[in-house]
Amino acid sequence: MDTTSHTGTADAVVDGYLRADFPWYSLDEAWTGHRWLAPVGTSPDGAVDYGSIGHGDEPTRSYGKQDPAAESRRYAVVVTVARRPGRRLGDGTGILEATSVSSAAWLAGSGLLAATELAPMAREMRQNWLDQQSTLAWDLADDLDGAGWSSLTLPVNGTPQPFRYRESEYGWVLAGDAPGVHLGAYGRGVSAYALGFSTVTDLGGYAG
Repeated sequence: MDTTSHTGTADAVVDGYLRADFPWYSLDEAWTGHRWLAPVGTSPDGAVDYGSIGHGDEPTRSYGKQDPAAESRRYAVVVTVARRPGRRLGDGTGILEATSVSSAAWLAGSGLLAATELAPMAREMRQNWLDQQSTLAWDLADDLDGAGWSSLTLPVNGTPQPFRYRESEYGWVLAGDAPGVHLGAYGRGVSAYALGFSTVTDLGGYAG
C-alpha cells in the first residue's frame, strides 16, 4: 500500500475522517481518558486509506535532549485501514497494492517506532534509525504467522476477534480484522490484554 500526506489544521484532520468511506474504530467505552486524532493517510488518488485514533498521552519527539517524562507516557493508538483491492491509479501512472492485515501491522509498528523516545541524537541519525527499524517492522508484518507473533483474542463491538500480537522493548503491536476494515493498534504503558474496540459513532469526542 502507499503512504501518505500528513498535513493540515485540526479542522482538516477531522475532515479527513469524515471523508472516509469506511468505519473508524477506537477503544471502547471502558477507556475514559483523553482521546485524539492523528492525520489520516491518503493514497495518490486522494482516497482516505487509514487513520489513527490515540488514547492517553500524545507522543512527542525530541532530538537534542532527553525528555524526562517520556518513560511515564501511557498511550494506546488504534489504526483503522480501509479494505482496498489492488487498483490502478486513474491517471494510469501506477498500481496500488491491496491492503491487508499486514498493512495494519506495519502501520502500527511504524507508529510505535515514531512514538519511541530515544537517547538524544541528531535528526538525521534518528531518521536513519527509523528507516532501518521500519524495514524490520515490515518484515515482521509480512510474516504474521511467524514466531515473532502470538495469538490474542479481544472484543470488537462486543464480539471476540482473533489478533496477532507482539511485544518489544518499545511497546506492543497487534493486528487483525474487524467488520469492514483491517485493524491495528500499538501502545506503551497500557496493557493490550485489557483492551476492547468499538466503531466510532461521534468524532466530536476525539478532536482537541
